[in-house]
Amino acid sequence: MKPSIASITPFTFQDYPEHTACILWFSGCNMACGYCHNPELVRGVLKKLPMEKIEKFLQSRMGLLEGVVLSGGECTLYRALPDFAAYLKKMGYKVKVDTNGSNPEMIANMIDQGLIDFVALDFKATPEKFLQVTNFEGYDKFYRTLSLLASSNIQHEIRTTIHTRFLNEDDVNRMIGLLEKINYKGTCYLQKFRDCETLGNIGAQTRKFDLSAIRSPSFNLELRGF
Repeated sequence: MKPSIASITPFTFQDYPEHTACILWFSGCNMACGYCHNPELVRGVLKKLPMEKIEKFLQSRMGLLEGVVLSGGECTLYRALPDFAAYLKKMGYKVKVDTNGSNPEMIANMIDQGLIDFVALDFKATPEKFLQVTNFEGYDKFYRTLSLLASSNIQHEIRTTIHTRFLNEDDVNRMIGLLEKINYKGTCYLQKFRDCETLGNIGAQTRKFDLSAIRSPSFNLELRGF
């Protein structure tokens, strides 16, 4: 069991809803979204933390933190993730997985085994724009993960980052329609792009996203950063 973890955020009350948690940042990603604000993680250039250091940290937080967020990068790239999640569960932690949805088989198996308590899924783009935004030919895999979560009882959320270079108001309305088509009843967050160093060095948005043009969906739609 050697998860490829590059860094640790020792405390967060924002990344796991209603829980105190830490974040373990996994190195490497199979997507290359221009607006990604973790370029060094995506490229896999950061030095990996020794497992002994990770274990020591987790043991020191037992009873103090409620959950562990597995983020990145893309944590589901690693075959040992289920074993690592089982290790966390044995320590008494709740496990939240942040994922781009490219490994539906692993997510399904981990849910079936009771190894995940919460999933945050990134909804990157419409089927037509998915490759352009992610540089990854895998919309079908994402859609399988989305459908899995929509039909399961596991706690989850859907997240879409808004940068007008990649998504316009019509795109977002189409994505809302896709969620309604599968009878989605959870929460979807529209996240405003944060102007910082990004994988694609894309810079700030050149126009303001018009929230008034977004129609009211049949599920819960919330805003972050707007």
